[in-house]
Amino acid sequence: MTRALDELLRDPRIWRGRLPVSLNGQRTGFAALDEKLPGRGWPAGSLIELLPTQAGIGELSLLLPALRHQFQSWVAPPYIPYAPALAAAGIDLEKLLVVQAKTPKDSLWALEQILRAGLSSHVLAWHAGEDSRVLRRLQLAAESGGARLFLFRPPRFSRQPSPAALRLYLAPAEQGLYLRLLKCRGAQPTSLILPLASPSTPHALALHPSSPATARRAADRAA
Repeated sequence: MTRALDELLRDPRIWRGRLPVSLNGQRTGFAALDEKLPGRGWPAGSLIELLPTQAGIGELSLLLPALRHQFQSWVAPPYIPYAPALAAAGIDLEKLLVVQAKTPKDSLWALEQILRAGLSSHVLAWHAGEDSRVLRRLQLAAESGGARLFLFRPPRFSRQPSPAALRLYLAPAEQGLYLRLLKCRGAQPTSLILPLASPSTPHALALHPSSPATARRAADRAA
């Protein structure tokens, strides 16, 4: 009986399923959030979907502790990254790659290439598409390259299904940032408020909505 089962399992037509995403988490920098996550931090090789109600509410401050000293790529950010604020927050600018493309299609192509090549351990991307097949491709690419993909999307997608290992709805709160865990493998949905740095500090100004020329001059001064 055992021999027959072994022979059956060796049949290439048998689908065995995919290995589960690693639960080994990277500390988020927020103890209250780590306690809610199965791996006590951001899961590796995963799509992590962030759905902020608007830009500039602290969504980047949420990620800064995990981004310090890491090789990272930012794909299609809505504003030009503000180098002085990033450097002040402990981001190594020599390990930061920023990719801008002419079309959303080009951005997605670049994003998949970065993920599959394993060029960065942490990838931030901004995407407003509605095709669930794209999200599935990105999840598989993140698994393949072992990267943590933080994908920012509009909050209207919060009610739609997603292959992401972790989904967070973000909104401003008087004491900091309100988080609602919409989906988390191995944990129940929950919500909490995290205290963040004051908006007047550099830590909350990682994206600078100034003109490209102004941002380039600021980046040159920080280099």
